[in-house]
Amino acid sequence: MPGPAPQHRSAIGRATIGDQLRRHARTQPDKTAFISYDAAGARVVTTYADLDTRANRFANLLLDLGVGHGDRVASMARNSVDVVVAYYGTLKVGAAFTGINVLYRAPEVKHQLEHAEPTVIVADPEFVDVIASVKPDSATLVGFGAHYDELTADTATTEPDVDMDENDVAMVIYTSGTEAAPKGVMIPHRNFLISTAPAWSWGLRTGPEDTWLFVMPFHTIAGLGSMTTLTLMGATLVLPATADPTRSLQIIADENISVIAQTPTFYLALAREASFGSAAVGQVRRCLTYGGQVSPHTITAWAQAAPEAIWGTYWGQSELSQLGSVGWFTTLDDIPGGDASWIGKPVTHLEIKVVDAEGNEAEIGELLCRTPSVMLGYFKDEAKTADVFADGWVHTGDMVRIDADGNLFFYDRMKDMIKSGGMNVSSQEVERALHAHPDVLRAAVVGMPDPYWSEAVTAFVIAAEGSTPDPAALIEHCRTSLASYKAPKAVHVIEELPVDAQGKILKRELRKMTVATEVV
Repeated sequence: MPGPAPQHRSAIGRATIGDQLRRHARTQPDKTAFISYDAAGARVVTTYADLDTRANRFANLLLDLGVGHGDRVASMARNSVDVVVAYYGTLKVGAAFTGINVLYRAPEVKHQLEHAEPTVIVADPEFVDVIASVKPDSATLVGFGAHYDELTADTATTEPDVDMDENDVAMVIYTSGTEAAPKGVMIPHRNFLISTAPAWSWGLRTGPEDTWLFVMPFHTIAGLGSMTTLTLMGATLVLPATADPTRSLQIIADENISVIAQTPTFYLALAREASFGSAAVGQVRRCLTYGGQVSPHTITAWAQAAPEAIWGTYWGQSELSQLGSVGWFTTLDDIPGGDASWIGKPVTHLEIKVVDAEGNEAEIGELLCRTPSVMLGYFKDEAKTADVFADGWVHTGDMVRIDADGNLFFYDRMKDMIKSGGMNVSSQEVERALHAHPDVLRAAVVGMPDPYWSEAVTAFVIAAEGSTPDPAALIEHCRTSLASYKAPKAVHVIEELPVDAQGKILKRELRKMTVATEVV
């Protein structure tokens, strides 16, 4: 009888993400990998051969700086080819890559660095100072630009000879739930090669002929994961300097963009532009969206401007290496039951069940998953990993409804996660920031339906004795310690919070309050 399959740790039969970039450089060296724009509008084309050469140079720099197999490299930078080069270079030496949200303040950056313990940190010049002020002494800081150019001036461009395989960790994605401390999701190379990338091909109809407008930030699974899948396939990604709607529309037209993937907020912002119309977006064929519901106004506007475009709604989690379910529609009439909370059906590699609080299969309940794309676990947190993997299933923490045809409808978040503009916000983290203000006795934070943000971070506070809280001042207070997207969009001062018999705040009752939710 044949023995077990060999674990390939050399390039002869190995399957890692970096290996695929090397193959692209050999088989389609002149294929455009990235078209990037800087803040001044300058356009730069990077081929797959260019990308591989630069990634090798960065990999050899990492080896010179002492980065080894199993180490981590962190990045705090805006989307750019430099970040992609750093990512692929990191993977080529058997290390794992992790991104830091560019909106983070110093305390948030410090916490993630202390947890991730990177050997090297790369950063855009604008973030070098904040990194330097909080980084561990053991980490080497490399600034993109002149500093990086100096360090790599004489670095070899040959492929590193490193002992590694598909089971090594490729990325550590930090995703904050309702807990204050983010969790580091460990994702190995194999997930993308055997499951996530094929699911994108089958489920999201993605291939090498696509040209994507890419504005998803690289510190998220949506950004880093999507970039990984698309470059594995050999597609072309267009990176604008910002997500400014006016500039984005011009780039969509100039680059003949065929696919866009972003939150409903982005599509609405584009549709509000004076230049929006068939001349700008008429060639778009697929509009993929996540993190909230697309408004009827947005769908109507896009149907008129890009009549051949089809909408794709999808749901996923970092713990599942991104993609979980997909649904396609052209108009709201195509959505099962007309329910805009529809998130499609599971992709082919995902096995699901919906269970109630007792673990029995139910129409409405928690979504449980099994898939080859499942994470290895949470970095340095075996207890939380065991909780999420209980009973041989991934417990997503998301409440859904499933119909007789297997359609999934997003129902609620078990731990009050707020999705605002496609970003995850911990209600408890915002509450803690509010509680630190002397005028606040008690605070509760929820996501309120909003046509622009999908959910607006909304705070309800009880005044401290003798105080008269100023909503605008409370919002500004939160912005001093939290990323701006976490700060409340509105603060309402009320006499008391609804509670149950045990004194627990009933957030579902807060969401029913008919108060104005305009931005303060």
